Amino acid sequence: MIFDLKMIREFYKNYPARVDAAKAKLKRPLTLSEKILFAHLHGDSPMADYKRGSDYVFFQVDRVAMQDATAQMALLQFMTCGRKKVAVPSTVHCDHLITAEVGAAKDMEVALSKNKEEFDFLSSVSQKYGIGFWKPGAGIIHQIVLENYAFPGGMMIGTDSHTVNAGGLGMVAIGVGGADAVDAMSGMAWELQMPKLIGVKLTGKLRGWTSPKDVILAVAGILTVKGGTGAIVEYFGPGAQSISATGKGTICNMGAEIGATTSTFGYDKSIARYLKATSRSKVAGLCNKVAPYLTGDAECYANPEAYFDQVIEIDLSKLEPHINGPFTPDLAWPLSKFAAAVKKNKYPVKLEVGLIGSCTNSSYEDLTRAASIARQARDKNLEVKAEFTITPGSEQIRFTAQRDGLLNDFSAIGGVVLANACGPCIGQWSRHMDDAKRANSIMTSFNRNFTSRNDGNPNTHAFVASPEIVTALPSPATSPSIRKKVC
Repeated sequence: MIFDLKMIREFYKNYPARVDAAKAKLKRPLTLSEKILFAHLHGDSPMADYKRGSDYVFFQVDRVAMQDATAQMALLQFMTCGRKKVAVPSTVHCDHLITAEVGAAKDMEVALSKNKEEFDFLSSVSQKYGIGFWKPGAGIIHQIVLENYAFPGGMMIGTDSHTVNAGGLGMVAIGVGGADAVDAMSGMAWELQMPKLIGVKLTGKLRGWTSPKDVILAVAGILTVKGGTGAIVEYFGPGAQSISATGKGTICNMGAEIGATTSTFGYDKSIARYLKATSRSKVAGLCNKVAPYLTGDAECYANPEAYFDQVIEIDLSKLEPHINGPFTPDLAWPLSKFAAAVKKNKYPVKLEVGLIGSCTNSSYEDLTRAASIARQARDKNLEVKAEFTITPGSEQIRFTAQRDGLLNDFSAIGGVVLANACGPCIGQWSRHMDDAKRANSIMTSFNRNFTSRNDGNPNTHAFVASPEIVTALPSPATSPSIRKKVC
């Protein structure tokens, strides 16, 4: 068992009483975000009605997660604090130092040789101080956390901005700097300005080609890259309950692109199913016993304007697939308007690379949806005319996708499976290009598309969409059915 069941059981034993104490003190209903925040107040911050966006508050977090690039300095700092073990469960994940170039096997071989000193250091320090160590190739930090460590109602911090991905399982999970992580690991309180609250009410149900990714692409278009700054985005409503747990993770993941402190969803049947599917049935059982405490109070959702600082409503039944970009993740184009935007803005029409995966969209669900498109192309004996890469989120996902034939579906049309790591999403990409300065277009299912983000070329127009749109988007030069160019 990887997760700490004893710690989680103790957490749920005390959690309801802490929430009740907060409600009694504030004399009002609480949103989910507030329940989690108040239940994690550190002793240095007494129960009080802290002013959002103003007061600084001390919290006691449940977990810490670090990726290999940021963990190095954090652990060097931690080694000076005099502790024999970390004060809270902590993990290190080796996913940022693996460069994508030709494919998983060769790229891993190069990374293990090139970064041996860093990996050995992280491994030995983790072993010495009781830190969980996930070796290179095990998977991307946020997918590993979702599969193994995240739990509803919990609070964690991580040394990566997309730590917020764990909000998909009902956590308040926040990306921080290494020094903040050291504070928590050494047993100190962690300080945060009390966040404002943005409520996103989801009604209806996703249909057709529309996916969870399109929810956050639309929200990014509404709030812009600064609209969530200093706030927690809380999703609720019947539409929220219709979205899968990994879909919730995708939505929370890209909350970082609107500047949000974090995002979260309430506990529901889809989260319970995911916990059970990832060998955490006992955690789901504990959640079921305190389920009303793992979502916002009904009054908050019935009259959200009274409890949130800002409210957005989206009807999923009317939501179109979106493509965002280039150069910024909040330039949101509904699919029906994308062709006109390309023409009007004179974006390079030819898509040269399609990339799916990353911590945002590398779940098994994501791969199955994209593989179904690849399978249709394969059945018509079609192959990609541009580069097409696939990045599984974890070894568990890669193994399962291989077992079920999904990776064969991709390779059959010319797709290349990369290592279970961040790779092109964070610029760790040795791109094959005839002119590194030429204006060009690529499309990814990643989260960020700022200038030079993926390949270092300021002239690369990077667009962001769901994995299935990235896989299926047609080229103007191909037939209108199944396209020869799958990217």
